Amino acid sequence: MSTSIASTGLRGLIAAAILGALASSFSAVSAADPSSSVSVTVKFADLKILNPSSALVLYERIRAAAQGACSYYWFKSDVDEAGCVHDAIANAVAKVNRPELSAVYNAKYKTLASGTLVSQSR
Repeated sequence: MSTSIASTGLRGLIAAAILGALASSFSAVSAADPSSSVSVTVKFADLKILNPSSALVLYERIRAAAQGACSYYWFKSDVDEAGCVHDAIANAVAKVNRPELSAVYNAKYKTLASGTLVSQSR
């Protein structure tokens, strides 16, 4: 199996695991390949996601979990690893489905949590 196909498939696995775990009041970034799996759990029951500061705390927990899970795997390039992290974060934010968390995500990536491009100036 080629490395680029494995990287793309791994992103999907991480995204699917995050979506399932968020449904039960905690966020998890999980990745798996045929020989091993990695799971990182980030709890957020202690947060009331009603304001930007608590949404930022949750975003940072999700980001750290995504980076940790994606770092367990070898990617062909740093861009592939960044894509893994970005996809995991985007899917977790979409699953939480809170406007405060989406606003933090949108400010960081200048995109909508669903992946629609808003603006990208350099």
